Amino acid sequence: MTRRLVSSGSSFEREIGYSRAVVDGDWVFVSGTTGFDYATMTIVDDVVEQAEQCLRNIEAALAQAGASLDDVVRVTYLLPSADDFPKCWPVLRRAFGKVRPAATMMQVGLADRRMRIEIEVTARRRVPPLGERIPI
Repeated sequence: MTRRLVSSGSSFEREIGYSRAVVDGDWVFVSGTTGFDYATMTIVDDVVEQAEQCLRNIEAALAQAGASLDDVVRVTYLLPSADDFPKCWPVLRRAFGKVRPAATMMQVGLADRRMRIEIEVTARRRVPPLGERIPI
């Protein structure tokens, strides 16, 4: 299997020089993903809405990689204010409550003051994408 790069089309990827996700075998490594709507390159102020957009962006990257939120084994939450984290729990529980990945939350500074949450995930595909053979 070869390494494959996944792009969201975000201008950040091109300007900074990274991929939204990297697929390496069954593993999918999704970069720290913020609440920007990549189609419009806009971001709302509400942390809960940003968390929802983060997850939509992550879902799109995982889908391009032949995976889903159900394949996530590790998640890291990065927030400038730890006080905002509990507000996001219902959104995060809807996304990950069934698979319950290993998780870490850190209070950190983010690259843009408008960003209130950033989420990074690692997934392991359980079902190979169409066209890929399963080793026998």
